Parts: sequence; C-alpha cells; structure tokens
Amino acid sequence: MMRSAVTKRVILWAWILAAGAAPFLRAENAGDSVVVVYNNNVSESRILAEYYASRRQVPKEQIFGLDLPKTETMTRAEFREQLQKPLLEKLEKAKLFSFRQEIQPATKEKPGEVVQLVTETKVRYAALCYGVPLKILSDPNVKEEGMERIRVELRRNEAAVDSELALLPLSRVNLPLTGPFQNRWYGATNAANLNPTNGLLMVTRLDGPSFQAAKRLVDLAIQAETDGLWGRAYFDTRGLTNSNYKLGDNWIKGAGQVARRLGFETIFDESPGTFSASYPMSQIALYAGWYDGHVSGPFSRPKVEFMPGAVAYHLHSFSAQSIRSASQNWVGPLLEKGVTATLGCVEEPYLEGTPDVATLFSRLLLFGFSFGEAAYACQGSLSWQTTVIGDPLYRPFHRKPQALYEDLARRHSPLIEWSQLQIVNLNQVTGMPPADLTDYLRDLPETKTSAVLEEKLGDLYHSQGKLMDAIDPYSAVLKLNPTPQQRVRVMLGLARLLGAFSREEQAYELYRQFLSEFPDYPDLVSIYKKILPLAEKLGKMSEAEELQKEINRLTPPPAGR
Repeated sequence: MMRSAVTKRVILWAWILAAGAAPFLRAENAGDSVVVVYNNNVSESRILAEYYASRRQVPKEQIFGLDLPKTETMTRAEFREQLQKPLLEKLEKAKLFSFRQEIQPATKEKPGEVVQLVTETKVRYAALCYGVPLKILSDPNVKEEGMERIRVELRRNEAAVDSELALLPLSRVNLPLTGPFQNRWYGATNAANLNPTNGLLMVTRLDGPSFQAAKRLVDLAIQAETDGLWGRAYFDTRGLTNSNYKLGDNWIKGAGQVARRLGFETIFDESPGTFSASYPMSQIALYAGWYDGHVSGPFSRPKVEFMPGAVAYHLHSFSAQSIRSASQNWVGPLLEKGVTATLGCVEEPYLEGTPDVATLFSRLLLFGFSFGEAAYACQGSLSWQTTVIGDPLYRPFHRKPQALYEDLARRHSPLIEWSQLQIVNLNQVTGMPPADLTDYLRDLPETKTSAVLEEKLGDLYHSQGKLMDAIDPYSAVLKLNPTPQQRVRVMLGLARLLGAFSREEQAYELYRQFLSEFPDYPDLVSIYKKILPLAEKLGKMSEAEELQKEINRLTPPPAGR
C-alpha cells in the first residue's frame, strides 16, 4: 500500500473510532447552573468563590456566604442549622428551587405523609469553596425507626458534607440519617436526569491543602477544556482473581479499558504492590489505583508530572480523612501535586460504598459528562462517605477529537503531538498492522520534533521485534527535551537495548550519564548493578570496584543482623 494511502486510512479510521466513542456529547455547561457556597469565617473562601464565579460567569445572586465552622469537621446540628437549612432557604428565596407538596402513600414500614419536592430548578450544581467543612461527625443521639434492619457496619450517621448535601432537594422528605442512601442515578447514561427535580444536587468542592491548590483547580480545568486533556494513563490493580475485593480490581481495569478505547497511551500494573517510587510515571493525564494508606510511590516524590486537567483517584477507605495535609492520606497530596479532579472517602465506606472508577471514566471520557455529572453517576451511595473535589463544570471532552485536532493545528500548538498519538493508538487498539502505523509516524513531520511521537515510534518498532530499529527513535527522544520522567524511562530502556546488542561502551556511558543527571533516583542500587557487569566486561576494573562499594553501601544488611 502507498504510504500516502496509509496515512489517509490511519487518520480517517481514527476519527470514525473517536466519533463512535463519544455519542452523547452535549453543549457546554453554563455558569448559571451553579450555586457557589463559601464560609463567611474564612477570608480565602470568599475570595475563591468570587474568583470561580468570575471565571465561570456565575451570576452574583448565586454566590452565598454562610457562617460555618472553620474546622474540617462539623456536628450534625451544625450541618443542619448552619449549612443545610440556610442554603435551602437562600435557594428558595432566589427562586433557584421551587417546591410543591406531594402525598406519599403509606407503606408497611411507615405511614403516609405530605412532603415537599423540588419541581423547578435553575441550578444543578453546588461548588463548595475552600473553608467549607469536609465531614459531618457521628451523632450518637440519632435513633431512627428501622435502624436494626441495617447491616451493623453500616449503622452509622457520619457522612461527607458533599454527599449529604447532594440530597438537599429531598431534605423536606425526612430521609433517614443512618447508613448509606441508594443513589438511583448510579450508572446514569443521560446526564439530564442528574437534576434537583429528580432529588439530586451535584455537589463538589474547590478545596485542598491550601488556598493556592484549591484556586488552581479552576484554572487547570479551564485550560484543559481549551487545549484538551492529554498525556498518559496509569492503572494499578492488585492482580486479584477471586477474593471479595476483586470488585476494586474490576473497576480499575474497566477504567483502563475506557482510556485505551479513547486513544490514551495506557499502562497497566497488575502486580500485588503499587507503583514503586522509582517508576517513571510521566505526563499523567489519568490515574487509578489502590490500596495504600498514605500517598506512595511516584506520587510521594517532590514533583509529579500531572498534566493540566489530570484526573486521579486512589481507592482507600480513608483517602480523604483530611484534605488539609499535603503529605497524609491521598486526596490532599494529589491536589498539592497538581491534579485537577479527584474523589476520596472521609471515613470507612466499605468497598461497595466507594466510587466506581470505571463508570467515572466512561462518563467523563466517552459520554462527555461534566466532572460533576460523572462523579454522581459513579456513586452507588449518597449520604455516605465520598467527597468530590474539582470544578463541577469541568468537561474535558466537550469537543470531538477531530475538532480539537483541527483547532490545535490551526493554532500551531505543540499539543498536536498528543492528538497525533491518539490517532495512532485508536488504530492500534483495533488491530491495524504496526508496520502501517510505523510508516505513518516515520513520515509525519511532527515526529521529528516530538519526544512523545519519537518514543511511540520506538515502541512500535519494539513491539514488532525490530529492536535495532528502535534504538534511533529512542536516541532521538533524548535530544528533544523530554520531561524528566520520560527521560528516565527512555534512558533506562535505551541503555538496556544497547547492552543487548553488544554496544556495551554506549550502554555504560548512558548509565553513567543517568547517574549524573538523576542522583536522587529512588533505586540507585539497581542502576549500579546494571553498570557493574558492563564495567567488568569493558575492563574498567577500578570503576567496577567503586561500583561494588556503592552497591554494598546501598544494600541493606540481611534481616537479623
């Protein structure tokens, strides 16, 4: 086949695939669909509320300040009297919520009653700003009829503020406080159903370890909507096959399949442990994994390469027990390191009460939902433990891939390299011969100036067993200003290839260069162990002695000594 014909076929097929992947794309969400809530007692809370409103064009009459505790926690009484009731009154007074009376018939469990339900609404989202409390404390005085029918471990009434406030449209229905409340819109495919007239207000928060981290969420979301959400996708399962926890693995695998289907460069780790600190996790657009108690691996390092708009989630029962710490739990550190949107649990939810990350990613990536919509379509339970952090309006896939590609090309944006990578990956997952994709990338002008595309070209050669051919594109990556973690990955991979093809001197020098450039690499002993046999083979005996000393110094003594 002529190469020009291959090129046309690759691009055309990619756009057909991408168009079929996102059948429910809709118009952008408007700022007037959001009510913004801040804490009168925290000065930065109001500043953030006004900043968000200005950037998202939220009407001033939809910004509400309330007198709330300054702490991350609040009692059930404080939630009811200082947040729930005042906010509902303000919404009704501003004619953002309209109620009507309805008779609910009697059941075996309770008698009939007259309730008030939301029949008209002008808002669908609530954005809680930095300083609004995170969680409602347990109230031991709550005694409710039917509590004995709830599983013992779920017979509790503490909750995330977001999750409890999401039921604000039903707050005049006398819902039980004990245990989780089933979210009837879990798995929704029609985002319009996620609406206060159906009993749901989508509540997220602009929050984090600092005011700066919370404010950054707004800017990053808008940047990604403008330029696209680009980067690599990482999914860290535990390799479970038959335990009660396999559901978590299934969710994470499903999320990875969604990312791969949309053309992301997708990496799976199915080993029992989480990604190690030495793992070269570069240009992160998407991440989901479990189950470490506190931030670990690549995310514990001083700098993490989150791309603008990045969505990251680590499944752990207490991932958001506090979000004020930049080093404890998961949500706070992820936000501090630059993630744009995440979710977490403030207290023990039990596995089935945690977010379904496969649904989160499918609604966000494939269905074109906003982050708020995706976050509430992926939760099986409300009035429970999940907090949602990020701009509720954030919708990175509101444009079709072809339109975004054409916009980037028109603006001569360097981000076009990621769109080209998406084209290759969309074709690759459907089985297009790697040789055709290799031809496409080799002839593409952008490849010569792109570390991203040169690495993909090397990967394609590698996948075909053409290891010698992979050396040149990998070498080119190192001359094209890759990110630090991409450079780590490519340097180590290239050094292994050079060694395998008896180019020991080049491999040795590359490893030496690596040590010079990355003296803080978390697993230096592994690098010394790779260099040592090369030094010995090349007759560099004095260097070999020094390398062995470093290995001895960095190797911990055997247990018991």
